[in-house]
Amino acid sequence: MPYVNIKVTKEGGPDNSGPSPAQKAELIAGVTELLSQVLNKNPATTFVVIDEVSLEEWGIGGLPVTDYRKLLADQASAGADQ
Repeated sequence: MPYVNIKVTKEGGPDNSGPSPAQKAELIAGVTELLSQVLNKNPATTFVVIDEVSLEEWGIGGLPVTDYRKLLADQASAGADQ
């Protein structure tokens, strides 16, 4: 009985609301199919949960994700200037 928890940020789409219902359905179907193919797990007993997290609640490298992305963009820009 596999349980898969997918966490994504609430961004993207026209109103920055996160993945669309169709995208979520595709993730659920794809993960279920992968577990069935690779581990021979029964799709009827495979659970997939998608949690959406706001950007303010997601951190990378000790920084909120928006600050981390800005840091990467600044570094890339500085590298391009050299």
